[in-house]
Amino acid sequence: MSLVTLLGGARSGKSRLALELVAAAGTDVAVVATAEALDEEMVERVAAHRGERPAGWVTVEEPLELERALGSVDPRWTCVVDCLSLWISNLLLRGDEPGAVEEAARRCAARAAERPGLTVAVTNEVGLGVVPATTVGRTYRDVLGVANRSWVDASEQAAFVVAGRILPLESADGLVDWVRR
Repeated sequence: MSLVTLLGGARSGKSRLALELVAAAGTDVAVVATAEALDEEMVERVAAHRGERPAGWVTVEEPLELERALGSVDPRWTCVVDCLSLWISNLLLRGDEPGAVEEAARRCAARAAERPGLTVAVTNEVGLGVVPATTVGRTYRDVLGVANRSWVDASEQAAFVVAGRILPLESADGLVDWVRR
């Protein structure tokens, strides 16, 4: 079917929109959740996200091996990946090299796009603010930016979500063609 990638800031409505999209697909649904509840606040966030999902949906909790998790979902089912930004953080915190993380993101995006069922990926856009003060912060921002581009490039549809509203993301090819005229 297709891959849809939703990017946006914290609390912008990305996950809510993803749930609406997959519910509209009318198929069985699996949610691949990448969060790890390592403190009380994250335990509460994870519980809140679980509470938003219908009881019949399957949840695959996988903070690191996203490609394997995608392969474990029935290819006919609709799949939500929530979220790429935590997955990237988990890989970097594990000690994976930035280039290896970027390559893993490309592979996973291709795998998601090849699925016959709809896949909706959720990710944060962190490159719009102040340049991070630390090396690790800048590395995370840069690697996530490359990963987001990979997922959007592989997507049939992509949108930037702001305050629950979307801005469709179009390929720059049309703009480049316009300039060449």
